[in-house]
Formats: sequence, structure tokens, C-alpha cells
Amino acid sequence: MKKNLLLLVAFAAALAGCTCKSVETFKEAADPVAICEKAQSAWGEVNGGLNAAWGTPDLVYSRSLVPQNLTDSYTATAWRGEKVSAQVLVWTNKDLKNVKCEVSNFKAKGATLPASIAEARFVRYTLADEVSESCRCGRPNGHPAILQADMLDDIEALDVETNTARPIWITVDVPQDAKAGVYKATVKVSHCGLCSETLPLELVVVDQVLAEPSEWSFHLDLWQHPSAAARAAGVELWSDEHYEVMRPLMQMLADAGQKVITATLNRDPWRYQCFDDYEPMIYWYRYDNDEWKYDYTYFDKWVEFMMSLGIDKQINCYGMLPWGNCTLDYQDMRSNAKDNRLRQINTTPQKPEYEKVWAPFLKDFAQHLREKGWLHKTNMAIDERSPEDMDVAAALIAKYAPELGFAMADNHDSYKRYANMRDVCVGQRHSLMAPEEIAARRAKGDVSTYYVCCSTLFPNVFTNSQPYEAEMLCLYAIAHDYDGMLRWAYNSWPARPEYDSRFRRWASGDTYMVYPGARSSVRFERLVDGVEIYEKVRTLRAKYADKAEALQPVEAKLAEMRAMDFNDASLNWTAFLAETNKVLNDVAQQLAE
Repeated sequence: MKKNLLLLVAFAAALAGCTCKSVETFKEAADPVAICEKAQSAWGEVNGGLNAAWGTPDLVYSRSLVPQNLTDSYTATAWRGEKVSAQVLVWTNKDLKNVKCEVSNFKAKGATLPASIAEARFVRYTLADEVSESCRCGRPNGHPAILQADMLDDIEALDVETNTARPIWITVDVPQDAKAGVYKATVKVSHCGLCSETLPLELVVVDQVLAEPSEWSFHLDLWQHPSAAARAAGVELWSDEHYEVMRPLMQMLADAGQKVITATLNRDPWRYQCFDDYEPMIYWYRYDNDEWKYDYTYFDKWVEFMMSLGIDKQINCYGMLPWGNCTLDYQDMRSNAKDNRLRQINTTPQKPEYEKVWAPFLKDFAQHLREKGWLHKTNMAIDERSPEDMDVAAALIAKYAPELGFAMADNHDSYKRYANMRDVCVGQRHSLMAPEEIAARRAKGDVSTYYVCCSTLFPNVFTNSQPYEAEMLCLYAIAHDYDGMLRWAYNSWPARPEYDSRFRRWASGDTYMVYPGARSSVRFERLVDGVEIYEKVRTLRAKYADKAEALQPVEAKLAEMRAMDFNDASLNWTAFLAETNKVLNDVAQQLAE
């Protein structure tokens, strides 16, 4: 009796010490889709209080519906050095305050991996476009909206409201020196530090090593937007505070294996199609007798900053063929100018003035890059411009700065016209480069990649895409022997992407993959998962070149993908991806034994 009384006193003390205050965070949008009566009534059948189970990282789950097809346990398989994703679902028909998620140590026979290798992040909901064939480039006004799970928040706790579900994204980063074997861990979900659910997590570590991201061969090119980062953080462009804000954001990109620095030669090469203008990194000054001088201060600092993070393979410079017309901003320093105000030159590649303004810049820029030691890795980059305009730009580069490379996102199948095309990226729906062509370019040190944009409904990385689609994109690259892929953009954010991912005519989420505050997304995490698949195939091919027969099951799955209609969303892609991953890991383990 005395023992029970002591337990009751202890429990009462615990309750008294638990404040159960609401977590302070931004309020998500209301669900714009009406929930039918049957779905609403399903919440009445839910056990009161906290409920938790394993979902799949392949799919997103509704905030307003009782989650279905969940499991009590989950097994993740990874190489040493690989990151893997998993997803827990929490749901309730009562308000829950201060929900937290903790992962235990991972224990195997004779080995333990610390809990710190796992990260649990709450998935937040943002407004997105309803999936529709009409919702691509040129999204119509008034297109229906949905609520979609995407952003991974770094807060330690979150309230879960009555009759809602909340996903929690689990990332496990396996150390390269981990011992191979089967590890057991638990994932504990609690609220107010009292009531909890504990889920078993199994981690199978394959006896193969995945290299560090800096050593990955996958040519990842996600376009960066420094101006957007400054605006979102409320700091001055190019200030010390701006670089500190960008450091974790761009480090996250470097850790995904990014190879390319996005730079701008003048103001906004894409002609104001983003919420934030692309501010110039190079300032142009015009003097008497058409003498030009250029200030590379911000360009140099940006490139040096990105290289310090490990993004140092290429510098792709946009602006020689802007979208819209070829408008150039310059500061008028001529003696007859009334003031040194900003002015513009409007021209086209077919006019003599185009060469007149670009010739001195190309020569000066090449010399500056030579002095910095960057000339061999810098490309004049062009995005989806016509062959007629491309011909002029290519000829000018060859004439005035032949050591500069050329990079192109090509939706006209015109890249074969140019000899100095170091970096070719073809539109997935427009062209498919032949394997022998890719091999010939690779032998010369040239890069061959592909891209998807708003013209491709499936697969893609919109906020209304399913997470597994991002992994598909990388598997497509290895199946067709591309060196990697390009995607605009990494962080061209709308006004408040965490609340509403839609922006003008673009499909929701088309302009970005991560969120302000260096917060990731389910799309970005699964894209990295896909890059790791690419690297695992490359690793096995190189390491076991003399055991081609053992690799045949992997090659057969890649051949199967090549034979499938990549843009057919009705195919069972989740099953195919699961089978491919299993075959890849099984072959890797067998070769290690």
C-alpha cells in the first residue's frame, strides 16, 4: 500500500512538473480540400491520445485523414557511409502538446552505433497544386490547391492537433567505419514527456563502403539563388551576415554531392521569372570611347565561398543569352553623362552591337579567370535558347575567349553543333543521348546530363510529387549512363514557401527543393537517396570489374528500367524501386563475402 502511494505521489509530481505548453511555431494553412463525412467519422474510431506506426518514405500522407497501410516495424538496409530514410506517422483524435521523437542506440552482436547517427524531423505541410496534366508550365489561374507534406523542420517538439496526422522523417547516417551486421534500435514518440509509443527499427549494414559526397561522380547541378537567401533571412546582400546565412544552406547542397557553382554575369539572366531578382555578381562600367571595366568583387567572393564548402568542379556563368531580350545593365561613367546612373543596353545576338559589348567582356573575363586559376573550370552557360542565338554566342566565345567552356540546358537538340560544349544537359522529354555519344564525351572530360522541369508532370520533384519520384530521377541517370542531372532550382523561393509553395505560372515547388533556414524536404532527401544508388552501382562496377557476371542482376534491373515508359505514372514504380534496391544490396553483400 505504501509502495503504491509513493508511485502515485511520484506520478502526481511528474504531472505537476509537466507544463505541456504549446510549441511556438508558424501556423500551417488550413486544408483546402473538404473532408468527406466518412473520412471525418473515421477519426471517431481512433484510439484516444497518441498513436504511432511506420509508414513508407516513398509516399506523402494527408494531414486530415487517418493514415492507412502502416506497419509496426521497419527495416532499413544501408552500406557503410550511406544515409537512409524512413517515415513514422503520428495521429490523434485529441490535442497533443509537445510531441517529441527520439531514436535509441543501434545495437548488434558485438557492436553499437550511437543514437546520434539518426535524426528525427517533423514533416510540415504547405499549400501545393492539385496534380493535373494542366498544372505544368503555364499553370492556369485558380488551379485547385491541396495541402502537401514536404518541409523537414528542425524543431525539437511539435503540437499535433485533434483529428490530424503528423509524419516524422527519420534519417540514419551510417558511419563508414561501422561494423557490418543487423542492428536493433527503437523510435520513441512521446508527448508532454509522459505518454509514449515505441516502435522497433532494424538497420542492416552491408559490408561495402560508400565514398564521401565530395568523391561522388554523380554530376549534380542544382541552381543556387543567393539573392533569395538574403531576402528570406532579412539580411543585406553580400554582407557577412548573408554568407553566414548561406553557409548551412549551401553546405547541405555540398553534402548532396553538388558539383557546380551558379554565377551571373549581369542582372537576372532569367528576366524576373522568380520572386527574387538575380542580382548581378559582376558590375559593368562604361567609359569614353566605349572602354569597359568590370568589378568582379562579388563574383570572386561567391565563388571562393562555394569552393570553401567543397563545391568546386565547375563554375557555370549565366547571362550571355538571357531570357527575353539581351538587356545589359551598366554604370555610365562617360564624361558626357549627367550622372553615373544605371543604364541599359537592349540588343539581340543578330545585331552588331551584341558583339561590340560582349567582345571586351569575354577577353577581360577570361584574363581574370586565368589569374584566379579558374579558367579551366568556368563555362558560359546558356539555358534553353534557340539554335540561332546559340550560334552567335558560340562563335563569339570561340573568337574572343576560346579557353572558356560552354554549358547548355538544351531543349532544341542543338548541342551537336558546337565543339566547345563541355557541359551538355538535355531535356528528358526532348532528347536521349546515345550511350556511345556519352562515352565519347566522357573520354574527352566533357559532362553529359539530363534535366526535368515544369514540362514534365511525372516523374518530378514538385511539392505535389511523391517522394519516390526523386529517387527515380537518379536511377534513370545511371540506367542511361548519364553523368548526372540538372534541376532549377535549389532555392528560388516564393514569398513564404513553408506556408505556400505555389508561384505564378510554375507548378508548385518547381522553383526550389529546400527551405529557408537550411531546412530540407522529403523531395531533397529522396534525391540524395537516388544519388547514392547511382554511386553504389558505379562503385560495384569499378571494384568488381573482373566479376561482371556477378553484377548481371543489377544490370538486368537497369535494362528493365530502360525498357519501361519512364513518364508513365500508372506503372508500379515503388515496387520496382524496392526490387532494384534489394538486388543492388544483395549483390553488394554477396560480393563482399
